[in-house]
Amino acid sequence: MCRCESQEACPRYVVPFEASPAQLSGLRRAVRSQLGCWGASAVVEEAELAATELGANVIKHVGPDVAASLVLELRKGRVRLEVHDRSRVLPASSAEVCSESDECGRGLHLIAAMAHEWGSARTATGKVVWCELALKPTGCEERVERAAAVLSAYCQLSSTPGLEPAALDESVTDVITDLLHWLSAQGGDPEGALGRAQMHYEAEAA
Repeated sequence: MCRCESQEACPRYVVPFEASPAQLSGLRRAVRSQLGCWGASAVVEEAELAATELGANVIKHVGPDVAASLVLELRKGRVRLEVHDRSRVLPASSAEVCSESDECGRGLHLIAAMAHEWGSARTATGKVVWCELALKPTGCEERVERAAAVLSAYCQLSSTPGLEPAALDESVTDVITDLLHWLSAQGGDPEGALGRAQMHYEAEAA
């Protein structure tokens, strides 16, 4: 049950968890409940997705069942999500590095695409990976810049020399899957978009 009565009384919310797939649904519920209390329901879908990806990143890169914590903060015009763990190894900090290293998975690419800002830092007990979501729609110029960064990273991945056809197929499938997740987080219709894309492809291929 949410106990926050106002933004001023409860600007920070901490959820300890163990890094396991079973805990991720609990993180999503906590995010939805707390943002509802703060009157920030407009970014619930994006925040749930970000919490899931940040939690999954701990499972993949730190290890299953390790202790971690999710922190939500309500800031002026933004919601900040942080995931703290005990590893001091930081993820890659740019799309270019991510495209060349397994340190940064597609989850962080997705966060980088939808968040206003994201980053990581070492702490006294390990590290924190964070992202901030804008409470108001961002301007068209910023959206275009973010889209260009994502497309640039995708082009680097898909044009890497020496990739086998099977690897290329897997890379494209991952990109399509990420886009469908992003569209769903925005309240769109992934199945309808996929159907329209298929029709456009078949028409152009013909």
